[in-house]
Amino acid sequence: MRGARAALAFLTRLPAGALESADFARAPGWFAAIGLLIGGLTAVIWWLAALVWPPVIAAIIAVAAGLLLTGALHEDGLADTFDGLGSGCPRERALEIMRDSRIGSYGTLALGLALAARVAALAALGPFAPVALIAGQSLSRAGMAMMLRAGPYVRAAGAGTGMTGPLGATRWPLFAALLAATVLTGATLGWALVPALGGLIAAQGLMRAWAVKRLGGLTGDVLGAAQVLGDLGFLLGVLAWR
Repeated sequence: MRGARAALAFLTRLPAGALESADFARAPGWFAAIGLLIGGLTAVIWWLAALVWPPVIAAIIAVAAGLLLTGALHEDGLADTFDGLGSGCPRERALEIMRDSRIGSYGTLALGLALAARVAALAALGPFAPVALIAGQSLSRAGMAMMLRAGPYVRAAGAGTGMTGPLGATRWPLFAALLAATVLTGATLGWALVPALGGLIAAQGLMRAWAVKRLGGLTGDVLGAAQVLGDLGFLLGVLAWR
């Protein structure tokens, strides 16, 4: 279970206990399971908020809670990625921009639009929002794990360092969480599962293709951007069917 605790430490602000650097090599196989946890906690918060306020307020509270729970890890990656790739600069300069902690115009616009679209989508989903939260958070992190393992990873040191390579034994937690999220979506939302998965795969595939074209591979920031956009693609896919 050290891989699970490493994934918890990497993806959230929740306490995970003492860990060694080698534990993080097993973390990606647990990303989808931690996504189920994140989605479940934010779904409960949405449900409690919806007892008191309209769906749009419940959506804002749930999104804010998710940001606090994860430390806005992936949203930070989204902003850095769009600053770097959107700059139009050569590869090395784009990587330097992505390392800069300051946020630029492209990052600000991407982050603002992504958060606004997520709130709007959850509000529009109404009572189906909790299921979409749970499944989207898990499946988008499963995609992130598979992107990380497929590579190529272009930085000698960074958020994904030590997590590349075959999944090995940790593929079973990943597949189990994938199955759980897929069955939950299918049982609750029916055929909306098809466009939801299509939206997620398309969003993450386009993000990967853009990064590979501009940088020659992936970085931790790109993986974070893929999670945010994949989750948003999932939500929009559900809405497109419903």
